[in-house]
Amino acid sequence: MAKYTSQELMEMEHKYGAHNYHPLEVVISKAEGIWVEDPEGRRYMDMLSAYSAVNQGHRHPRIIKALKEQADILTLTSRAFFNDRWPLFAKKLAELTGKDMILPMNTGAEAVETAIKTMRKWGYRVKGVEKDKAEIIVFEQNFHGRTTTIISFSVDPVAKDDYGPYTPGFVVVPYDDLEAVEKAINKNTVGILVEPIQGEAGVVVPSDGFLKGLEKLAKENNVLLAVDEIQTGFCRTGKLFAFQHEDVDPDIIIMGKALGGGVMPVSAVAANEDVLGVFEPGSHGSTFGGNPLACAVAMTAIDVLLEENMAERAKEMGEYFMAGLKAINSPKIKQVRGKGLLIGVVLHESAGKARKYTTALKEKGILCKETHDWIIRFAPPLVITKEEIDQALEIIREVFA
Repeated sequence: MAKYTSQELMEMEHKYGAHNYHPLEVVISKAEGIWVEDPEGRRYMDMLSAYSAVNQGHRHPRIIKALKEQADILTLTSRAFFNDRWPLFAKKLAELTGKDMILPMNTGAEAVETAIKTMRKWGYRVKGVEKDKAEIIVFEQNFHGRTTTIISFSVDPVAKDDYGPYTPGFVVVPYDDLEAVEKAINKNTVGILVEPIQGEAGVVVPSDGFLKGLEKLAKENNVLLAVDEIQTGFCRTGKLFAFQHEDVDPDIIIMGKALGGGVMPVSAVAANEDVLGVFEPGSHGSTFGGNPLACAVAMTAIDVLLEENMAERAKEMGEYFMAGLKAINSPKIKQVRGKGLLIGVVLHESAGKARKYTTALKEKGILCKETHDWIIRFAPPLVITKEEIDQALEIIREVFA
């Protein structure tokens, strides 16, 4: 393959690719662990982990080995037939989540769509809601994906504008406000869809007891609680799932990103049989969902997270990183917040937009991303060491000096 420079590749993307992204001006052509490299050989520390899809680190050797071995045997059958990997993955994930059943998809957005369909079908079949009247409660500043249905309940104009008419059936209430949720529940409410921490909104951590309160309201009102763990799950926040910080037992667990080990798109919904049992053959599906290659990768991705104690690592390294960030004495920084290795640095508006700081950090070898103009998100792979965090903190201090 011909060698292109970073500049040539960026120009090529700008010419031939739709402009639905505004990436930092860096081209990644190689990666291992927490480190990535551009075509010129410049190294950078990855502080985004592909929005938490690479919790295990780039190209974890065990995950790559599982990918290669399975690719040599069988990659795709569709669900028109049984295969020998999907049942094993289903069993493993069901046991891990403590739920009866798994429904596999590919992307996070597909898993959210699956959860929405589950809640609606359950509402009509089990709860007895009048046909086409089902309502799902969602939260302001939510981010659950980019499909037409999901953006219908977004409050972000960039994600939503000019995609109408919008899908009805969603009631938007303020995040971290149990009273608002209670007021919104009525006889047509079939579900509550929530992120345990709002990642895209700028790492917004709710008050202690918020998720527990949602669980209580859901149980009292015969409503399903669906927790979107796509970004917060698989050890990112210091627990296997973020809802475990409050000892909550959701009805539906939505998973993606790190489930594929940064190698394959793998997503899934877990729930008990009285919930996922509403589907019958032909009522939902996916050509690639549950494919043998993805299942082999996902099973190993789970083993790596558990056997390498990545939840404990995320807790310890997250506390260390956050303490270091809070110790930076800069008038530009308003707040540092987060849980585990999902951290948001909120800037004062007087400091100027976050993009100039993420660009400056990139120039010094740290890749991270701004969100909502004034917030920088740090979410490195969970294999990061204290020495690497110290290295990062030194650069971050320089940029904010």
